[in-house]
Amino acid sequence: MPIDYARKLTGRHRTPGANRHLGIALAFVAGAINAGGFLAVHQYTSHMSGIVSSMADNLALGEYGLVLSAGGALLSFLLGAATSSILVNYARRHRLRSEFALPLLFEAVLLLAFGILGVRLSAVDVVVVLPVTVMLLTFLMGLQNAVITKISKAEIRTTHITGIVTDIGIELGKLVYWNRAERRSPVFASRERLAVLCALAFAFFLGGYVGAVGFQAIGYLATVPLAFLLVTLAGVPVLDDFAIFLARARR
Repeated sequence: MPIDYARKLTGRHRTPGANRHLGIALAFVAGAINAGGFLAVHQYTSHMSGIVSSMADNLALGEYGLVLSAGGALLSFLLGAATSSILVNYARRHRLRSEFALPLLFEAVLLLAFGILGVRLSAVDVVVVLPVTVMLLTFLMGLQNAVITKISKAEIRTTHITGIVTDIGIELGKLVYWNRAERRSPVFASRERLAVLCALAFAFFLGGYVGAVGFQAIGYLATVPLAFLLVTLAGVPVLDDFAIFLARARR
């Protein structure tokens, strides 16, 4: 990946094009983690709707252990989003170029550790491993979703498809709407936004397929390429800040 392009993707100075390209890349990562995570823990971890619903269902059924497990996943997602916000605001206050890259680099480190240690974790008591694994994956999803939300000012989501499909439906409704000649406020669809939304949905699907195939083939190590992709996306702004720090230290 060209250095200038990588710098634009996750750097401090944003453009709509960079936001779209980063969103598509992160949607792919989210889909892969979600699908691979399902094969690992038999639970999707990218969306909170199902987790909150499972809390209600299990509470009604008296399965209080499952309620606590789902509550832990929900709390982890919140903590991930909060951590992303803390990292971004810390970097912004210190005028770092990596304000949006830091959460992604942190996600890569956690994902890499999960992939490397996953084989050993699978040998531990499943009662202990499953809740911890689910909490780690939901933390990653919250971390990633928060950073792209801040970057795009809530215009792009990458970890769940419900909002994306809803927006696609809205734009399709606008596209086929018949504007009468005398109408004062005509309805027009944004074909550019529709294309971006479809690209996000397809990237999530493609990532899910790749993640599922990869996990079936090599298990937890399938997360290593995803971590490498995140490092590639986030590395340049972080290295820029490190170079500036070294230059100041030499003075």
